[in-house]
Amino acid sequence: MIVRQRVDWKYTAILLLLLLGFVFPAAAEDVPFIQFGDRFHPVPGHGGMVVSQEALASRVGAEILRQGGNAVDAAVATGFALAVTLPQAGNIGGGGFMLVHLAERNETIAIDYREMAPAKAHRNLFLDESGNADAEKSRYSALATGVPGTVAGLVHAQEKYGKLPLRTVIAPAIKLAENGFEISYPLSFSFRYARDRLAANPAASGYFLNADGTAKAVGERLVQRDLAATLKRIANQGADGFYSGKTADLIVIQMSKSGGLIDHDDLAGYRVVERTPVWGRYRNYQVASMPPPSSGGVHLVEMLNILEGWDLESMGHNSADYLHRLIEAMRRAYADRSKYLGDPDFETVPVQALIDKDYAARLREGIATDRATPSSEVAPGLPVPEESPQTTHYSVWDADGNVVSNTYTLNFSYGNGIAVAGAGFLLNNEMDDFSAKPGVPNAFGLLGGEANAIEPRKRPLSSMTPTILFKDGDPVLATGSPGGSRIITAVLQLILNVVDFQMNIAEATAAPRIHHQWYPDTVDAEPGISPDTVARLKALGHEVKTAPWAIGRTQSISRDQSVFQGMTDYRWPGGEAVPAEGVNILQNNP
Repeated sequence: MIVRQRVDWKYTAILLLLLLGFVFPAAAEDVPFIQFGDRFHPVPGHGGMVVSQEALASRVGAEILRQGGNAVDAAVATGFALAVTLPQAGNIGGGGFMLVHLAERNETIAIDYREMAPAKAHRNLFLDESGNADAEKSRYSALATGVPGTVAGLVHAQEKYGKLPLRTVIAPAIKLAENGFEISYPLSFSFRYARDRLAANPAASGYFLNADGTAKAVGERLVQRDLAATLKRIANQGADGFYSGKTADLIVIQMSKSGGLIDHDDLAGYRVVERTPVWGRYRNYQVASMPPPSSGGVHLVEMLNILEGWDLESMGHNSADYLHRLIEAMRRAYADRSKYLGDPDFETVPVQALIDKDYAARLREGIATDRATPSSEVAPGLPVPEESPQTTHYSVWDADGNVVSNTYTLNFSYGNGIAVAGAGFLLNNEMDDFSAKPGVPNAFGLLGGEANAIEPRKRPLSSMTPTILFKDGDPVLATGSPGGSRIITAVLQLILNVVDFQMNIAEATAAPRIHHQWYPDTVDAEPGISPDTVARLKALGHEVKTAPWAIGRTQSISRDQSVFQGMTDYRWPGGEAVPAEGVNILQNNP
């Protein structure tokens, strides 16, 4: 008879780390690391860390760190790798935002590579003959495609702030596309889920489905030679390899065939913009996040300012008193989002007024602690349009203290479902993030006003919230999330979990979340919120329902003295936190 002894793997893993020479400094009061009472533990590292939603891409970024690249090199490599291994959200046909902290210069930069409306776009682009918003046009047609910014943004960041040659940084993505990789369960599931949309476009069907129209299965090899050729042109020519020449010709041909608006002038005219981050202060921390045309940073800081006036810790994590205050802060921030936010190159956005501490105090004074405030009583009174949850975020930190927090997207999963024939990549449907008709919600229920109306060359409003948290001037947390309109509230709660409730980054990620966005006037609650708490919230007047899908999928890194702590959100499988040294001893897969 064989007797198997039960092994406590958590303590065994810690012992292994100690034997391998890892030293765990005493945990800081505000960012604890190893606590034996914790249920979840982050992945530790010493030479840097990469955390993304897809394991192969994380490993690519970690390998670039090992080759001597800095955080920007690793972030760009991860971004191009995700375009190969996570086609539903990773992309070169979309756009996004990157927050970069440069340690040597003690400078934090916001890089805006959001898509732009083509020159032929106009205010009434998505209205039907009766003047009503046509969701099919704004979400699933070629008209929904904005001029892609991803390639310009990643190349701009790498050439200006990276250390390695661009060819070196893109080489792993080219290899993955050319040689292929085994399809994981999450990717196979995604193909099955999107099969009908992909099948409707011949190029997308050819790239991501089998010849008989079925979804590719787990373990099959996904080879993308057209995408490899496109990536090679970018590696050799930089951004010109995408915005001019053969790739640009293929995009314009696809636009012509599919009824889109993008032409060669639109592609040649795309520009990356460096902006000043939105800065706030919460408790003893400094918060840097993305400015407009993202609404994320403004409303993250606005909500933190409101919440700072209460002792949240004393209320208890996810108690009814605590969640009531979160909901009311969310309600007021999303109401402001609907009216004031847009592209700052076209509209005057009152950023400083919205993040002002006195403004937050006035909002806080208007919150009754014993009852819900109906959204109809919170001005402004427009409904709020929806955004796709199929964005992706990744965070990178190197040994020198450089940090990158990057969020990019195609909008919907697989964008509008249209691939560029011969080029191997999907097109975005980000034009749906404009207000097709002010006051009419978008695909995610978010409302928008005049500030986010369609105009040529304008960038649509976004909720993407790449964020870096600092203490005493040093970065201590990098995070962000996909999730459409739920991005901002997911990032908010992760920060509160770390700062107010002293959770390590794994515990902070695992905790159940809620979401409220002003309209619809309902609270989404993840499983795990106590039924008694839900009952109390309902008694206060909140309409609480089970969240229809996970609220965000944060990808985070914190640093406690010399130890990096990475955590991928297991609300969706397939992600990985990879230390630069490549050792993943404490990977937690609950």
